Amino acid sequence: MRYRKILHIDLDAFFCSVEEILDPRLKGTVFATGGSPDSRGVVTSCSYAARHRGIHSAMPMKIALQKMPGLKVVHGHYGQYHDYSVRVMAILADTTPLVEQISIDEAFIDVTDMPQTGMQIASMLQTRIAQEVGLPCSIGIASNKLVAKIATNVAKSSYKGEQSPRAILEVPAGQESAFLAPLPIEELWGIGKKSAARFRQLGFEHIGDLANAPQDFLEKEVGRFAATLKLRALGIDERPVGLEGDIKSISNEVTFGKDITDEEEILRTLRALSEKVAARLRAQGLCGKTIRLKIRWPDFETHSRQMSLEQPTNHDTVIFNTIVQLLYEVWKPGKKVRLLGVAVANLSATVQQLSILDTNFQKEDQLLKAMDDLKKRFGRDVIKRGWNLEDDRRR
Repeated sequence: MRYRKILHIDLDAFFCSVEEILDPRLKGTVFATGGSPDSRGVVTSCSYAARHRGIHSAMPMKIALQKMPGLKVVHGHYGQYHDYSVRVMAILADTTPLVEQISIDEAFIDVTDMPQTGMQIASMLQTRIAQEVGLPCSIGIASNKLVAKIATNVAKSSYKGEQSPRAILEVPAGQESAFLAPLPIEELWGIGKKSAARFRQLGFEHIGDLANAPQDFLEKEVGRFAATLKLRALGIDERPVGLEGDIKSISNEVTFGKDITDEEEILRTLRALSEKVAARLRAQGLCGKTIRLKIRWPDFETHSRQMSLEQPTNHDTVIFNTIVQLLYEVWKPGKKVRLLGVAVANLSATVQQLSILDTNFQKEDQLLKAMDDLKKRFGRDVIKRGWNLEDDRRR
């Protein structure tokens, strides 16, 4: 049997690593990138010295400063992050044409046809990225994407130092199930804290528990997703590296005929844009991990803010709630707005998220599918959410 050779490359503390290149004085210090603590800002990335002291990404910046008063806050150079990401992806593309970028700092590559071992290729890439771009990275190696990504996560999470881990972990072909079995269930791609707690209530502590569960029991508890869940727990993933087409992001924006300042109107517009983007994602069988807000003032000065999620999504409410957080990082009540835009990037083919025991998730998923079907058959205005009807009454 011929196994594939898949690498998952993850740049270590990417935003902070770039900031250390831009300002070498930051190396080894306790710092984080992100928004202001006075405007609901969150930590977008933090140095390993900060992580060692309990700071983590997505933590409200205000809480991070309370936890670590000496934390230095660096407002990110997002244009530079993009440029450095492009340079890294170019190295991967120079290695193999089979590259799938899944976020600004992560990618899969398929090197099955290369004669070197996976470990040799990983070591070469790690050295080349460090020498040519100046960035540290960690790499997982396996026969499929699912296990390669988990290998990277395990390698990085086991690291307790204050410098970048620069870890490499290989799961030998044929050992996928044995590797996954002792890991806690939240290590399985798509299982978050909430769904992990629900799984534990059913007696599933480790991934191996799911792999060994009787099929009929799983079907009773999780329905039609039992087969997918079982395959993942066994470390089986046949998805190829690469996303069909060249779609990088899906977005919608609106320019107002007259500048607006009303907070309710701004939120109403962002909700509508979020719904449109989410519907387009679902129509194309895609979901995305990075949510991006675009906002323009009357003088044409334009700002963008983005946040990466733990799991890709195409749900209206997840996109909108994230956009609202980003809004208050850059907009103050009363400030005039000329344009608003919502985008979702870092796209991947829709994979059923394993929050399948979350009743609210299931209901939302079923509702969205039903609404999409009705709109496709009878027109966009055939059905609306409650907040849409309330907006219509206000008009």
